Amino acid sequence: MVHEMNSQTTRTPGAATEGGRRPTGVVAPGVRPTDPHLGPAACQADRSPTARPDPEVTPKAERRRFAKAYKLDILRQADACAGVGQIGALLRREGLFSSNLSNWRLQRRQGRLGGSVSKKRVPTSTTDKTRVLQLEQENARLQVRLQQAELILDIQKKVSAMLGIPLKPLTNEGSDS
Repeated sequence: MVHEMNSQTTRTPGAATEGGRRPTGVVAPGVRPTDPHLGPAACQADRSPTARPDPEVTPKAERRRFAKAYKLDILRQADACAGVGQIGALLRREGLFSSNLSNWRLQRRQGRLGGSVSKKRVPTSTTDKTRVLQLEQENARLQVRLQQAELILDIQKKVSAMLGIPLKPLTNEGSDS
């Protein structure tokens, strides 16, 4: 009975307890919420009825892209740095990370930063790919048939030589030259 009495005296309106704990989003009376993730229910006690939430929406961060000329310029400046901390000062001034510098050095070594004109890739259509695949398969099949025909001709030549049957010489139409 004492327990029931204590739980009734500690209850405050809007802060009902669930097994001795407050539900998520309900703040103790007199405590200002500091966690922005608690949501609007946590701030209702502190707000005046005329206050409105800030309608400004923060833009989503967009990945930065750097031109090849800019990368080469930064690499040239970094290579010219001789003193202690100069590369760090360069990176801070430009708002870059050391990983940018190391990735760009790798790209330069691989020759991906050398050309000033970027060549855009033109994707081949799937019909072209399927046509090329069909032609390659047909080419392989015809090469096997050609090998078989050449083997048969070699056998015929040997048989005619053994039997003494003269063969007609090939004209220009059938020769390889």
